[in-house]
Amino acid sequence: MPQSKLRKFALAIDLGTGGPKVALVANDGTVAARAARDVETQQLPPNGAEQDPEGIWRTILSAVREVLGEASVPRGSICGIMCSAQFFSIVPIDAQGRPLMNLLMWLDRRGARFSRALLEREPEALFRFLEIHGGIPFGSDSLSHILYVKELHPEIYERTHAFLEPVDFVTQRLTGVTTGNVCTVFPMLLTDNRRPEETAYSKALLELSGIDEARLPPLVPVDAQVGTLRSEVARELDLSPEIPVFSGMNDTQAVTIGAGAHRPGFGGLNIGTTMQVLASAPEKHTDAENQIVSMPSPLAGSYMAMAEIGLGGRTLEHFLRSVVHARDPLGDHQARDPFVGLDAAVESEPAGSGKLLYLPFLAGGGPPSGSGAMRGAFLNLSLETTRARMLRAVLEGVALHQRWALPAVERFSGQPFAEIAVSGGGARSDAWVQILADIHGRPMQQLDDARHTNTRGNAFLTFRRLGLTGPEEIDRFRPIRRSYEPRAEHRQLYDDLFEQFVASYDRVKPISEALNR
Repeated sequence: MPQSKLRKFALAIDLGTGGPKVALVANDGTVAARAARDVETQQLPPNGAEQDPEGIWRTILSAVREVLGEASVPRGSICGIMCSAQFFSIVPIDAQGRPLMNLLMWLDRRGARFSRALLEREPEALFRFLEIHGGIPFGSDSLSHILYVKELHPEIYERTHAFLEPVDFVTQRLTGVTTGNVCTVFPMLLTDNRRPEETAYSKALLELSGIDEARLPPLVPVDAQVGTLRSEVARELDLSPEIPVFSGMNDTQAVTIGAGAHRPGFGGLNIGTTMQVLASAPEKHTDAENQIVSMPSPLAGSYMAMAEIGLGGRTLEHFLRSVVHARDPLGDHQARDPFVGLDAAVESEPAGSGKLLYLPFLAGGGPPSGSGAMRGAFLNLSLETTRARMLRAVLEGVALHQRWALPAVERFSGQPFAEIAVSGGGARSDAWVQILADIHGRPMQQLDDARHTNTRGNAFLTFRRLGLTGPEEIDRFRPIRRSYEPRAEHRQLYDDLFEQFVASYDRVKPISEALNR
């Protein structure tokens, strides 16, 4: 029998903030077909951010149909499905799985006052959340979203069969079964993560928060098969209804697996809409000063670091779409693809951008010195400043922010990183990965097809669940496109800029807080 007919494939779905990515991945790590779709976020000033869950589901089906149509593989070779998704987002569903309102995004802060009131009302609340779960309500978490619904939309709260994270919503649509696991419900802050193998919510945290457990999804083991493909979905996609669907994970966990950073001594830098430093964690721990938390891993019995730094690729996209390629009363400068020419423009400017500093905190300052009121800035503008120089400064500013956070994550993980993989949409830019190597002063491994690191992570775990791959085979699912060495001639320049970057944050922060009070 030809080797191609012996290959098995996993259908991997990753729902990001900007929309879903779908890939059909073989058990040798190669991607047979891929597709992506956009999803609109509705901004509801002053603090609301929502997405249409039915629209999300339609775009996923559309992307899956494209992938299945493009891939010339036998339908019978598709052996499993797994999802990952943005987290700290919530949608309430009824008993039939129908959304009762829009998905409340991780950008939504309308529940902040209710979680703040909870912490103020209960003197022991802060300590108990840290002791049992590891995280605390901060306003954009899923518990804050649930409290918002309970307090301001009690009629929806009463009708809610389950509050679901996006990954569990997609899994429910695929199978008809409502579930979660300690990875997917982590943002609800209601599980006892001292014992991540348990499949129960913390009675103490439920009582403290006042949330009814009957309105939460039943928990299954992280490696559980939730069910098989729902017959209606199978018919629509021309797939077998016997395909197993496995319980999913959040997108940070998926990219950590896909980058191979779940292994001790390996790290990752992910630049998507937001950015993260990726690492394993040896135990349950919280570094409150640097805003790093252990979260249960989809590899049962282990932990990962959650080091969500802040906006990453979104800052670049904002600069390109709103400044360089804008359409406004000053003229129409829109481009079909604003990222075309990015590397050429960046490389036309000197390292350090003529000492132009960019602070990339457009939606608040992330770790290791966070402030929700912090905002971005260009510093040291001069008559020599050009758009291309500002563009390079944007990439350097994001890299400087990562340099600020990475040492704390290494300490949290328990050992220095022997290797650092770069993933996400930002890794498509050769110039940006070289800037990362130069600013960090460390080699960087640019993952191939880096936007699909998450879907490869999903596929690897799917094959693990099916017994078709072993833990040592992860490197087949994380192909390296190129290695970048730091350039010694830029070391002192970037060391000096990093010092001023941190100093600038400290000086701009009180101004931002005053302006955004």
